[in-house]
Amino acid sequence: MPEAPHQSKTKLLDATLTVVRRKGYSATRVEDVCAEAGVTKGSFFHHFDSKEDLALAAADHWREKAERLFNRAEFNDIADPLERILAYIDFRKSLLGGDAANYTCFAGTVIQETYATHPNLSDACERAIAEHTAWLTPVITAAMRKYRVRSDWTATSLARHTQVVLQGAFILAKAEGQAKVAADSVDHLRRYIELLFRENGNAEI
Repeated sequence: MPEAPHQSKTKLLDATLTVVRRKGYSATRVEDVCAEAGVTKGSFFHHFDSKEDLALAAADHWREKAERLFNRAEFNDIADPLERILAYIDFRKSLLGGDAANYTCFAGTVIQETYATHPNLSDACERAIAEHTAWLTPVITAAMRKYRVRSDWTATSLARHTQVVLQGAFILAKAEGQAKVAADSVDHLRRYIELLFRENGNAEI
């Protein structure tokens, strides 16, 4: 029985996330994605006009998968906003493991290669990171309010900083070929946030 069109499209999108994180956008060929997905090039061109068309769809697919993953995570049930932030960081650390293509960021990988050459694709990936920053910002705002933090930094700037650390950790993990360096960076991020609230807050932590 022929595979349903939506199934082959999803396989292509999932395969794109894997192959691009493994090889980079420039080195990824349509043939690589089809092989990873287990579909034909005919199936590919039924759904997409080009590699860039596929990558744009994959950026949206990545954003939707990330949104589902983080919205369903158990740390969302933690009442204290600071503890929720720390649990979020712990959750990010728990995702580190195995091949780098399984845990590194598709959006960050693509932006590094395409920011000057494929602006539409770079912008689509930047939106994924920006939306995650926007998702984290209200939790940081709530923590700042509860612990009466008074400082010149903002919830948005700290949310962005978490993404900077994570993206940098992914690069180092790829450079060294192992996840430990990324896990160590996430541990430092956790300690930094604890110290930040302790030193700038007026409530007991």
